[in-house]
Amino acid sequence: MSLPPFHLAFPVDDLAAARRFYGELLGCPEGRSAEHWIDFDLRGHQIVAHLAPESVRKRSTNAVDREAVPVPHFGLVLPMEEWKALARRLTGADVDFVIEPTVRFAGQAGEQATMFLLDPAGNALEFKAMADPAKLFATG
Repeated sequence: MSLPPFHLAFPVDDLAAARRFYGELLGCPEGRSAEHWIDFDLRGHQIVAHLAPESVRKRSTNAVDREAVPVPHFGLVLPMEEWKALARRLTGADVDFVIEPTVRFAGQAGEQATMFLLDPAGNALEFKAMADPAKLFATG
């Protein structure tokens, strides 16, 4: 199944910091840009950092499997080996995780490896990998 790319625009307060985080740390190729925004290619999805310092805000959390998950957040569901490689790279770069790389829902249909981090503007990202990718939407 081929999925269409999604598009997400989000506020940042420093485009140079966004360029370092998304471009250098996460390895997202840069697309078009202008004075107040930058397109990034997040594994085929278009994410756009818009300079909007007045819109950068404090985040809320919701409890998920005894963790305080930041809301809102966005990210990717990766194959397990890619998730492990990213976790190693981010850990090696001394990233401050909101939720360090971990496994949640162990032994359940939704078992997943997950990690949460913030970009320099405070936008929350989650990267996860399913123990069984076919159960991404499983309910039981």
